[in-house]
Amino acid sequence: MSRKPALAKIHIAKNELAMDDDTYRAMLQSIAGVSSSKALTDAGVTKVLAHLQRCGWKPKTAAKAGKKPSVGRGRQALVGKVEALLAEAKRPWSYADAMAKRMFGVDKTDWLDAEHLVKLVAALTYDAKRHGRDLG
Repeated sequence: MSRKPALAKIHIAKNELAMDDDTYRAMLQSIAGVSSSKALTDAGVTKVLAHLQRCGWKPKTAAKAGKKPSVGRGRQALVGKVEALLAEAKRPWSYADAMAKRMFGVDKTDWLDAEHLVKLVAALTYDAKRHGRDLG
């Protein structure tokens, strides 16, 4: 995990556990031997996050990992094909979003027009054939 998101998680956990500043700094000192999160090493970050989870903090999972896009009726069949190809490859929706970004410069699959969705289906079909997955 890169440093900036890890430190953000620590501060989110601090807020969700309603820690005051003195308690937070005492916890950092006892767990990692530092008084500020900026001074944490990578090992210290891991220790602090593990401690915060033991204290009851539950990190939220990324919502984008499994979210099916909502599209109009004209594109539903194409999105269904994308969904089937992703499921067959055991890949999350974020994979299709990354492909849309790389292929068309569009951040989300939901925002693709029909022409782009056809090309995305073709790319996923090509990928399935390349990896030897049976398309039925």
